[in-house]
Amino acid sequence: MDPSFAADFAEMARHMHQGEDVGQTVETVAQFAKEALACDCAGVMLVHGGKEVESAATTDPLVVKADRLQMECGQGPCLESIWDHETFVIHDTETETRWAEWCRQVSGLGVRSVLSLRLFTHNNTMGALNLYAVEPGRFDDEDIAVATIFAGHASVALASARNESSLRKAIDARHLIGQAQGILMERFNLNADQAFAILRRYSQDKNMKLRAVAEHMVESRQLPA
Repeated sequence: MDPSFAADFAEMARHMHQGEDVGQTVETVAQFAKEALACDCAGVMLVHGGKEVESAATTDPLVVKADRLQMECGQGPCLESIWDHETFVIHDTETETRWAEWCRQVSGLGVRSVLSLRLFTHNNTMGALNLYAVEPGRFDDEDIAVATIFAGHASVALASARNESSLRKAIDARHLIGQAQGILMERFNLNADQAFAILRRYSQDKNMKLRAVAEHMVESRQLPA
């Protein structure tokens, strides 16, 4: 690997880990993937709830169309990379026999080469990194090796961003609940445990998340009707 490329690659990895949230991180991953592999466009699909797949970031409207076609056809290398935990290469969509319907349609869009890799940690699969080129035979063994290393860095960066986002939400929820408790304690001369018991009871009775009950209390100064 060329030393200058290695340095650029390391810098990309550092930038991916500096994303403030999942949205920013996934956009950075897609853009840097396109640059690292020098392909025409790239995209990232994310899995939510273990089954719902979202086209989370794309560098070109062509990727949006290709992703949407996979959803509509229910087939494609990106989806299969997620579910089968494999790396898939299409050297030419015009002659590829796997995912025949999807290949037929994306070749009509001008996509000829595809490289799809799973984004994952030891705990779970987060999605797939998808690279597209308009020329056939674009991705060789060296490209696959580079993309695999890149996908590993991207997976760690996305996992970190998700963890930070979850932690931030948990802290915000705890803060809201504390504020709601304070309002109830002052208004009804309750202690902290009694105020929390009221919030929890409303959460159960109204089938609302505790955070939503607390947010309603803080914003309206009233418990949900």
